[in-house]
Amino acid sequence: MAEPALVVRRRSRRLGSAGKRSRTPARPGAACSPLSRKRLSSGGEGAPAEPPCNNDSEEDMFGDYSSFHESDSLLAQVLDAERQHPQEKDVDMKAAAEFAHGNLQSEMDQNKQGHFHITEDSGVHKVDEDYGFQINKNDPGDTNEDLSDSVLDELPSSQLLYLEKMGELSSRSQRSAGTEKMDKCKSSSLDKIGSQSSPCPNSEHKNRSTKCSKSSKPDSCKSVSLKDHLKSAMTGNAKAQTPKISKTKQLKEAVLSEEIFVARETLGSSSFDIGPFYGLPSKVKHLLRQFRGIETLYEWQHDCLTLKSLQQRKNLIYSLPTSGGKTLVAEILILQELLCRQKDVLMILPYVAIVQEKVWGLSSFGIELGFLVEEYAGSKGRFPPIKRRVKKSLYIATIEKGHALVNSLIETDRIDDLGLVVVDELHMIGEGSRGATLEMTLAKILYASKNTHIVGMSATLNNVGDLQKFLQAEYYTKNFRPVELKEYIKIRDTIYEVDSKADNGFTFSRVLNFKYSSSLEKADPDHIVALVTEVIPKYSCLIFCPTKKNCENVATMVCKYLNKEFRAHREKEKQDLIKNLKDIGNGSICPVLRQTIPFGVAYHHSGLTNEERRSIEEAYSRGVLCLLACTATLAAGVNLPARRVILRAPYVANEFLKKNQYEQMIGRAGRAGIDNAGESILVVQEKDKHLVRDLITSPLENCYSNLLPESTKGMQYLLLSLVGLKIAVTQEEVYDFMCHTLLGVQQQLLSKEKSLSEIIRDELENLIEKGLLKGKIMEKDQNSKSTLTITQLGKATYKGSIDVSYCNLLYKELRKGLEGLVLESSLHLLYLATPYDVVSNCSPDWMIYLRQFNQLSSAEQKVADVVGVPESFITKKASGQAIRKNVDSAVVNRLYLSFVLYALLKETNIWSVSEKFNMSRGYVQNLLTSAASFASCVLHFCEELEEFWVYKALLTELTKRLTYCVKTELISLMEVAGVLEARAKQLYNAGFKTLVHLANANPETLVKMIEHLSRRQAKQMVLSAKMLLTEKAEALQEEVDELLKVPTDIP
Repeated sequence: MAEPALVVRRRSRRLGSAGKRSRTPARPGAACSPLSRKRLSSGGEGAPAEPPCNNDSEEDMFGDYSSFHESDSLLAQVLDAERQHPQEKDVDMKAAAEFAHGNLQSEMDQNKQGHFHITEDSGVHKVDEDYGFQINKNDPGDTNEDLSDSVLDELPSSQLLYLEKMGELSSRSQRSAGTEKMDKCKSSSLDKIGSQSSPCPNSEHKNRSTKCSKSSKPDSCKSVSLKDHLKSAMTGNAKAQTPKISKTKQLKEAVLSEEIFVARETLGSSSFDIGPFYGLPSKVKHLLRQFRGIETLYEWQHDCLTLKSLQQRKNLIYSLPTSGGKTLVAEILILQELLCRQKDVLMILPYVAIVQEKVWGLSSFGIELGFLVEEYAGSKGRFPPIKRRVKKSLYIATIEKGHALVNSLIETDRIDDLGLVVVDELHMIGEGSRGATLEMTLAKILYASKNTHIVGMSATLNNVGDLQKFLQAEYYTKNFRPVELKEYIKIRDTIYEVDSKADNGFTFSRVLNFKYSSSLEKADPDHIVALVTEVIPKYSCLIFCPTKKNCENVATMVCKYLNKEFRAHREKEKQDLIKNLKDIGNGSICPVLRQTIPFGVAYHHSGLTNEERRSIEEAYSRGVLCLLACTATLAAGVNLPARRVILRAPYVANEFLKKNQYEQMIGRAGRAGIDNAGESILVVQEKDKHLVRDLITSPLENCYSNLLPESTKGMQYLLLSLVGLKIAVTQEEVYDFMCHTLLGVQQQLLSKEKSLSEIIRDELENLIEKGLLKGKIMEKDQNSKSTLTITQLGKATYKGSIDVSYCNLLYKELRKGLEGLVLESSLHLLYLATPYDVVSNCSPDWMIYLRQFNQLSSAEQKVADVVGVPESFITKKASGQAIRKNVDSAVVNRLYLSFVLYALLKETNIWSVSEKFNMSRGYVQNLLTSAASFASCVLHFCEELEEFWVYKALLTELTKRLTYCVKTELISLMEVAGVLEARAKQLYNAGFKTLVHLANANPETLVKMIEHLSRRQAKQMVLSAKMLLTEKAEALQEEVDELLKVPTDIP
């Protein structure tokens, strides 16, 4: 839809029907200042044409210039005014100026136009259609005559500044004459012009004005002829250089400020007239077009954004199929909260990669609209967050970091600063320990703040009633997809369409028409090659496979039987991708990818490093790769749609597919704006036919609370934090809180053996036994109002987000470390920072274990003895001898993993370390990420325990090293969202050595100097760097302001 020129939004006017919006465009020139309005032109937004620069001498500069607006000379009119009042030596110069302007205006077109009245309190403009400037209240010839925009546009900036100074001189006399209101309006208008269009500081008129304002003899200043003042001012302006500040930019900023102000007022009222763009400045619409290519919203998005429940600040759950455009609605709501209601926002996303992608994507909006974007994922994030005085913050967090953030806001009594919480993939509330953490977060927000608005979205929700009751929310749903999805299943060589009206759920569609050789038939009994070649390379295709190994096998098999002509499709770009992957691996590349990428095929699973995944995803998005063989994790991760989605089998690992998983996978079919239809094909064996029929026809799975199944990460941790945060400090209060959780809503599903109150009592007793709480637990028939208090260990546990089942073990190991912490290297600290929950998945290779142990120095080998793994044990295991002495296998495995991390920090090369330990590079990458996050948790744990003060500095540095795992000089670049090691090396080698360099880089220069960097990526990278730099600068400024703040309790 063609976008009209940017317009200034007037006051809301009711239209009779409540649901409609008024968007009356402002008339051209409807402002008292050229900085307060936007010109309307057929060309849209364009800067006003700059007058040609003249180099005329001062003598003949005004010789032939007798008119400002085809009227008598302004200077002549000023002389006449002075002659008419010769007896008034102390004439008010501003009155003379106003007299001249009045005569000028009387010869212009008279149009009644709205004016901007500047509101000092808000710092933005407010539309006022009723109030205009009156040059002389008692002069009928000047009453209600508007100061023309065209005249003010003609006046040079130095002349405008001169008029401002004259206004300051005469303000006292004007107020005494009873015209204070007029002076205030005019003075503020001229102040706006003077401040944004200041002339050359060395111009003659400015010096003279300054002298006059500071003179002890005002008569001498007033006796100077106004003609001389104006002429010298115009001379100074002609000599002055054109201000560097773009007038167009000033106009845009003025309009943006005006629209934000009006949007705030509108959102604060009950009116349904919600502004130029859903209560937001029209600039937001331009940014959506510029950054996302979004021209218009879908009808459901408009309906959802204009829901009465949203206007009334009710919580909302909305559900639509995958790719329906849910995220855009959430982002508009986020911008409303940040810009209009001036509140912070928390956005909770399921995975680190999605958090980084969203930080990357929204930083550009933050730079343009003046808010901060802060990343809370892995080891990143401040607790509590810095309290901003001016700019508001958008916190983008994983589920775990979001919970820690909410805890810190409640503890510092700042939870009401959080205006909105947005939860993506709300159905994850029913998935394991992460679901339990999400439930805790939302329950605390609901209980601790009545002003925080909660919005949840998902594509796969079933028991919405329970979630509505838990979140006290309204529900909105539509069965909308921008691209039609057709579902099929394939049995042998026949394809059936899924049809709910058919008796068995399927109807015949077609038989595959593909000539198979006997060898191909054996290699590809499921006809994957036939299904794939129907769409690639012209269109894209995803194949979901049950296991990681199956992904690689399918990719290899498909390439083996593709025609060589597939290699010619975008051949150079595919060679560039291979080169890029080699750079990432320091010369190494996976042999499977080396073989498949020339055909436009690759695999995608957790065995890849973060950088490899990012490169493959970008290549697929650009169409360089046309086929990905992937695991189910891609369906819940970054958005990579396809024309056709093939499900290799109805299994994820060894478990049969769930309906939620099926819907997530097939939801990737169909790309809005590219495809007119999407297809999903589920490959089914005859033996699974009845199971698949049940899968297709069954409803989505229900979401159930995981607080009980995940006891130590769920119920116990929740109870501990409730007491620690003083949300609930008695059994009665705890029970009341628990009744408002999802578990409380679903307590009828609990076993009949124990009621909710009995479960609470048992868990509180467990916490007291572990030394995390203090207090007396009463039986249900006794008074339950005895107060519970948290111990220092309990406080450290919940503030460090440590699993309750590990907290005592961690405390003992840290305490033991104080007795003999080996600081010759980082190995001992790495052991303490190795996560407990990854140990069970580790199976050491004993020969590698022994080899790595023997390569350690004697001091480093001492670490093994300190933690309880003697050298003799490792030697006997490697040689296959029997072990008589019992050694804790968890400690043994944990030490082995700390060897892996130690090698990583020394070599900073995941490829070489993964080969050395015979592990997949993806596993090593995940271990590193988990260790960085756990090190951060241990750091917060130690900060609460005085005895562990020595660990604070040590763990701070270790956390940083684990987070980035690169040479020190690259860390500042890798702090930017989306910049990984290979890209950081390229930037550093090209001369962009710091965050400041990158934030001030020209994207076009980056594209030329950095290999494999698109223009879009370059722009996004620079904007992300600017956002991070702004956030750091704001944090330092807040610290300065706090230091300079005068205490209120000075004696």
